[in-house]
Amino acid sequence: MAAFAFACGLLVANLYYAQPLTALIGRDLGFRAGVVGLLVTLTQLGYGAGLLVLVSLADILENRALVLAALAGLALALAGAALSTSPAAFLAAAFATGFCAAATQILVPFAAHLTPEHARGRTVGAVMSGLLVGIMLSRPLASLTAARFGWQAIFWASAAATVGLWLLLRKALPRRVPEHQGFGFLAVLKSLPVLLIETRLLRLRAFTQAMAFAGFSMFWTAVPLVLASPGFGLRQQGLALFALAGAGGALIAPVAGRLADRGHTPAATIAALSGVAIAFGLTILAVRTHDLALLTVVAVLLDACVQLNQVVGLRAIYNLRPEVRGRLNALYMAIMFAAGGLASILATLLLEHFGWTPVALLGAVCAGVALAVQLRS
Repeated sequence: MAAFAFACGLLVANLYYAQPLTALIGRDLGFRAGVVGLLVTLTQLGYGAGLLVLVSLADILENRALVLAALAGLALALAGAALSTSPAAFLAAAFATGFCAAATQILVPFAAHLTPEHARGRTVGAVMSGLLVGIMLSRPLASLTAARFGWQAIFWASAAATVGLWLLLRKALPRRVPEHQGFGFLAVLKSLPVLLIETRLLRLRAFTQAMAFAGFSMFWTAVPLVLASPGFGLRQQGLALFALAGAGGALIAPVAGRLADRGHTPAATIAALSGVAIAFGLTILAVRTHDLALLTVVAVLLDACVQLNQVVGLRAIYNLRPEVRGRLNALYMAIMFAAGGLASILATLLLEHFGWTPVALLGAVCAGVALAVQLRS
């Protein structure tokens, strides 16, 4: 599973490189302040589209070839981002980057397919650990690289790393031909709304995680702008250290997998969503008092709770119907990232016009609504 974990971490990092660099990229390419959040949003929306298309195809196409094709497209998209000289060019490259990086979510259920049910939570947790380490390192790595070499350097470096990953997975991945009954791509796409309507557990898990991830996206889109403001005055190196410390909460993934294997998914979900709401409440105090230590603790708590809810949710839906696992995963992740993309836009607009408090209140409301739905289920 080491190859799966490494690949997932390297791929998913591409979704987050632009988050701490929004001010730099926006200034260099001429973005207006109110729409700079599109740097993050287009990547996430591309990821959502890739989930619906690429990950659904994993139910009918040989998975290894599909992953390798997506990696080739990702390398080209990253090079396009580095070469961009206008907002339109960068946004197009960002969307393509997100679309191809969705290969991550082919690999996660791929690993689940290779694991017996009684250990599936641990496997998902282990692979998600690699994925979450990628998230954890992406923002500080982007900040440090940009501070020394300029923002384009991280995209060139990731393009080169993606080529190396293509060579690695070409040798390391086994072939997996999915079991299907002659479905074509259009039939697979038409089955998606049917699966969503018929699968109550999928709807529940997708909704609660979408609300939690909306909060996560609002926080990590807006907080670099807050930390770069005069109240905190952090530069790129400081932002990098904050992101590295804050994202340490993502290391809860293996624990979450074990909790799910032991049947504690409902309790873990309630704890996770409660933690997200509490974290956003504490951010109001931290920002008003310019308390960097408290804000760092809150970032750890927020990351840990969002990732706890995601891992237990994935484990639950992977145990439903193996023959449609790719599509179930596609729906779950697409709904989640669509919510995250919209939340990034809202966070930027709210922060620009009203300050941090409305951002925090909206994040807390999202978690509270998800918690209410979970308690009623």
